[in-house]
Amino acid sequence: MELLRPSANEVKAGLPLLFRGVTLALFIIGFTATGCTLIKLKKDVIRSQASTVIIGRIEADFPADGPIIVAACSRGKDREIAGYTVLHDSGEYELMVEQGEYDVFAYCDKNSNLVYEAGEPAGQHGDPKGVRVPAVGVVFDIDVVIPEGGKDIVMPRGSAIASVRPETLYSRQAGAITDLDDARFAEAYGAKGFWEPGSFFREMGGNIFFLEAYDPEKTPVLFIHGAAGTPRGWRYFVEHIDRTRFQPWFFYYPSGGRLSSMSYLLLWKLINLQAKYHFNSLYITAHSMGGLVARSFVVNYGRQFPYVKLFISLATPWGGDRMAEYGVEQSPAVIPSWIDMQPEGDFITSLYRLKMPEEISFYMFSGHRGSRNPFRSNNDGTIALSSLLDYRPQSEAKMNYAFNEDHASIIESRDVLEQYNTILNAFDEKQSASIDRSGGHLTIHFAYDYDFADLRPRPMLILTPIGKESAETVIYLNEDDNGRIIGPFPAGNYHASLVTTATAGKPGKKYVPVSIGSDETSELEFTFAPDGVIRGCVTHSQEPEDKSVGMPDYRYRSDDRKIDFESITLKGNGIDRTLQPMRGEYINDNDYLISRADFCYNECFGFFGLPDGQYRLTIKAEGYELAVQDFFVTPGRPTYVRGIELTPE
Repeated sequence: MELLRPSANEVKAGLPLLFRGVTLALFIIGFTATGCTLIKLKKDVIRSQASTVIIGRIEADFPADGPIIVAACSRGKDREIAGYTVLHDSGEYELMVEQGEYDVFAYCDKNSNLVYEAGEPAGQHGDPKGVRVPAVGVVFDIDVVIPEGGKDIVMPRGSAIASVRPETLYSRQAGAITDLDDARFAEAYGAKGFWEPGSFFREMGGNIFFLEAYDPEKTPVLFIHGAAGTPRGWRYFVEHIDRTRFQPWFFYYPSGGRLSSMSYLLLWKLINLQAKYHFNSLYITAHSMGGLVARSFVVNYGRQFPYVKLFISLATPWGGDRMAEYGVEQSPAVIPSWIDMQPEGDFITSLYRLKMPEEISFYMFSGHRGSRNPFRSNNDGTIALSSLLDYRPQSEAKMNYAFNEDHASIIESRDVLEQYNTILNAFDEKQSASIDRSGGHLTIHFAYDYDFADLRPRPMLILTPIGKESAETVIYLNEDDNGRIIGPFPAGNYHASLVTTATAGKPGKKYVPVSIGSDETSELEFTFAPDGVIRGCVTHSQEPEDKSVGMPDYRYRSDDRKIDFESITLKGNGIDRTLQPMRGEYINDNDYLISRADFCYNECFGFFGLPDGQYRLTIKAEGYELAVQDFFVTPGRPTYVRGIELTPE
């Protein structure tokens, strides 16, 4: 906490009403009175625009004795640790580092002292060229296996991972168990997440926290806070829901970051939790700006994660906020999430390009106890009612409830909670009754006919009811699921497909018919062969503020600025293929992962079935210079092309 206090005190000096009355308007007004905070924000933004998030998975071949430390070490003479994170078990990790080249390694820190010592098993990402990290975005699939006996890594024994060891090594892995009195949930940390989102993420990451061990008999309810919030703000709700039926989860994220980045981080965390626990339903409750993160998640990734069944928003600024727009235009330093809160900005517009999945029951809660300022439009004390009651989400909501509450009190109101519990309990009862308890199960057997230097790609089962292609179920699997019974699934006839999330392993079978009978278990077998793949996206040239650390490349492009491709051509090693873009309705990416057919859709492209060798990619687009890039393909190793920016002629 010592490192945080100067910044937190400065913030509180300029913002006396923080946290209970947290508002974008107050932040902007208070912002002008805190010069040191302004300087820190500018530095934070500049550093973030030169940083990238590395993500991957760590797999220890044995029960870890102590925390697992994952670190990135710079390549060069100094060999400095650029960043590290702590896991409580094998699983996913994220590291934010600045542009450069790194070796990524992991070890079991038996002494919990952040020193790599003799007798502590270690592993390293297998690419001998290291990991090249450009500015902004995400670098995927940097996986590490830790064998029981360990192996040599770049760091010598006795090396310290950090110059200062914190009092507690907190896990940043999804599912870490804590309580609402956790020091990390203090208001000062929520403020830091808003004012210095990059520093917050380096120090604490972004995570989904549990209050108790996972219970398959309870439905998870994911709570998402708003600007400058923390999980602690949900205490009143958590203390008054039926804990015998529901298990509260909390998405804790730096609320000053770009909201598309937070939406993707939420997807990454939930995919890993679903692969571990195989839950069938998830209910989301979000306050204020958290509702925008939640909607971005469900409209952009709902088909990849079809487990969200209920979404309740409280006081969400669906139409953005004019004060955020004012801050972007007038402030010498801009909090990144302000960019996304602009009413006519690309992020707010993008939330309504796609409808919310029909499978999700959506309810809106809002308050109308606003200020009496004659110079402000009707509001809830923070957000204009015209934004809270935007017609676009209203058209999809099953019901819109209004309360005599303001923006902050709505999550501490007895009346609000009573209505919330009525919906939550009734929906859960109906959901439980609709699940066919006499459904059947599947046993999945999968194998790989090639060796791996790193962690094997995660399999993903796609189960599609015959005649109902839009109702597919996606189940993320782990190695432990090989030969294990999974389910239940409603009885019926399906097409089953198994693909790998890293795309470099292709299934021998594509669409396998399977009948699932009541109280029966059917078996499926799949074998993956190595495949040479190049996938990527094409974007317009972007200003630095249009990009964001932790935002995937395919999110950079603006849907309002279409690129008119003439062709995308790949040549090399006997291959000469040209893609023509497809336009029109939504195309399911999973179809291409299964069929392994080359595609170019919505500025993204993919080539499959490539033999080992070097290739040249050429992109022709109207109004842009010719783009040419060279790549080397090794079947079985994923080759993801970062966003290719086109230069106007």
